[in-house]
Amino acid sequence: MSPSDAAARAAAADPQEPGYAIAASASQIEAMPRTLKHDETFAVFDAHGDAVPGLASNHGLFHRDTRHLSQFFLTIDGVRPLLLGSTVRDDNATLSCDLTNPDLPARNGEGELAHDLIHLRRSRFLFRGACHECLSVRNFDGETRTFEIGLFFDADFVDLFEVRGSHRAKRGRMAAPVVGESHVVLSYRGLDEHTRTTRLAFAPRPSVLRADRALYRLTLKPGEGFVIFAEIRCDGAEPERDARQAFRLGLKDIRADMRIRTARSAGVSSSNDHFNEGLRRAVSDLNVLITDLPEGPYPYAGVPWFSTVFGRDAIITAFETLWLTPSLARGVLLHLAANQATTFDPEADAEPGKILHEVRFGEMAELGEVPFRRYYGSIDSTPLFVMLAGAYVERTGDVETVRMLWPAIEAALGWMREHGDRDGDGFIEYVRRRGDGLVNQGWKDSHDSIFHADGRLAKGPIALVEVQGYAYAAWNAAAAIARVLGAPEAAETYAARARDLRAAFDAAFFDPALGTYVLALDGDKAPCRVRTSNAGHALFSGIALPERAEAVAATLMNSSSFSGWGVRTLAAGEARFNPMSYHNGSVWPHDNAVVALGLARYGFRAEAARIFEGLFRASVYFDLRRIPELFCGFARQRNRGPVGYPVACAPQAWAAAAPLALLQASLGLSFDVAERRAVFERPMLPAFLDTLTLTGLSVADGHIDVKVERVKASAALSVIDRQGDVGIRVES
Repeated sequence: MSPSDAAARAAAADPQEPGYAIAASASQIEAMPRTLKHDETFAVFDAHGDAVPGLASNHGLFHRDTRHLSQFFLTIDGVRPLLLGSTVRDDNATLSCDLTNPDLPARNGEGELAHDLIHLRRSRFLFRGACHECLSVRNFDGETRTFEIGLFFDADFVDLFEVRGSHRAKRGRMAAPVVGESHVVLSYRGLDEHTRTTRLAFAPRPSVLRADRALYRLTLKPGEGFVIFAEIRCDGAEPERDARQAFRLGLKDIRADMRIRTARSAGVSSSNDHFNEGLRRAVSDLNVLITDLPEGPYPYAGVPWFSTVFGRDAIITAFETLWLTPSLARGVLLHLAANQATTFDPEADAEPGKILHEVRFGEMAELGEVPFRRYYGSIDSTPLFVMLAGAYVERTGDVETVRMLWPAIEAALGWMREHGDRDGDGFIEYVRRRGDGLVNQGWKDSHDSIFHADGRLAKGPIALVEVQGYAYAAWNAAAAIARVLGAPEAAETYAARARDLRAAFDAAFFDPALGTYVLALDGDKAPCRVRTSNAGHALFSGIALPERAEAVAATLMNSSSFSGWGVRTLAAGEARFNPMSYHNGSVWPHDNAVVALGLARYGFRAEAARIFEGLFRASVYFDLRRIPELFCGFARQRNRGPVGYPVACAPQAWAAAAPLALLQASLGLSFDVAERRAVFERPMLPAFLDTLTLTGLSVADGHIDVKVERVKASAALSVIDRQGDVGIRVES
């Protein structure tokens, strides 16, 4: 079987959308990936710091959805060094890898070189479209040693969707490499007539430089060291300084950049060191995924597969972090408003007023080989957009921003009325317009994620349970914003639509025999009677009637749904349940955070705390304390960690933000801007936290520091510092 055949079979076996599957021929978990990101550039290396060529390997340096470096690995005397250890700094600014020589045979008139005598340290970071590396080599032997350090490289310029497993009948052409004294330029002319270039520069000048390698022949005395600098620039632009200067100045800049991003949000610390470590990593993951766009900060979805603008992902991430960093929600809202659809475009699933789903910049997107160049194929981004706008003004009192957003909000509401509701029954439904667009357009967008109790896939147009909740919350949010902007008649119209939708939703979606809400209504309005985590989103949005909440909570938290680590996407025992499935039995941290916020909203704080505890215990087992996009839904067992998912993104924005949302759920935290108070409704802390301190929490135009102490099933709060006339209110 050829490599291409193997990749094709792996893609076909993947439960995600056929044609856009992420080939699972290599496990992220086995590879111990080390990821870096800055703005439009990201990189995936192994623990050695190498990009190792291999079948469907996702290693390399990527810029705007194209792999600019497919191979980059280090040798000593022609063999791979031994790994001592590697880590990404807590702030995600740099990757550090410590390596040493294996046993090496005699050469150059010298005797054999025993292992662990030559130390190599690789320090690497990304900044403004370039990867910078400092390789420090030191001889710890008692005698002079001569050896060769090799850096081997290549650039295949494949599109990200090719890396994910898509296959192309035809590609562009590679240009002849340009080799100078200390630099190499590799270029590719795509079928889109765009030239993509990678420029590698080295300092000091290598002993040998070819189109695929830089070799340094070193002779080091006992204790002597040698330092090599490399710069890999994705846009091919001529650098203003040599690789040595670029590294030193860039390192200073990237660390300053990370400090500025951290300063945007409030601080959180606790009595649990493990939790503190995980939270630092989570906040750093968020910071590294945030890209500063013209409208403001925007969280890209995740590395490696989704390092770009996604509407739904960013909105959910903004919800999860709104209490901590409201400026992120503002950036998300303004960018999505600026890119809202204004015309009909079936090729992009676009309709006037619809909010963006995904943007891509690679060759395949430019040529239309994939539909995602500017794609609007999500059914939930539009109501979520309005919902977030309402939550943002409630959190901040920033009337001017929502006034600026109001035309986009009205356009989104118009889409919900005229295009989202395809048959006039009051529910929001989807069906793809483009033949190769996404079949399912909710957050569970795998081709097999929406089905009936007997396992039959649902046929569209499909009305998802969570989307009706988002629509309900959107109409209520629009009503609240209209009141703030002095439009009481519009406010009452929107509030009436919300009331009507809630009544119709309860009648159509709640299933007493099932004990929860059905997953969806298909094109014939037949209910998909399966137990899923989607029902928890109905609690989050507030569409669930209070008398339904207890049954929904009980279903979500029984052993078929709650694995011990978190709520599964699909309950065990359902027709398509598979704990290793992408959407039919796995555990998604962001999904659990949304469910927990919903449970807390209806007073089920103990259940929300169980979810918090489960996800925290799971996080301790993950590499670098980094919470991945998802993990398998196997039941929690004593003295065993959770089972990873092989191609999960890490870092992933809405997964990184999940602990922050879970904290908010535990604290019952909201804001009364008019009274200039942070409100804590029946606050509690999970059992693994005795104390919690929030610093720099913004309230109106002031800030407060709050200490929370666990007291049995409740919590005691105190203000330890404040700036401005602000305070807290505790409600029991």
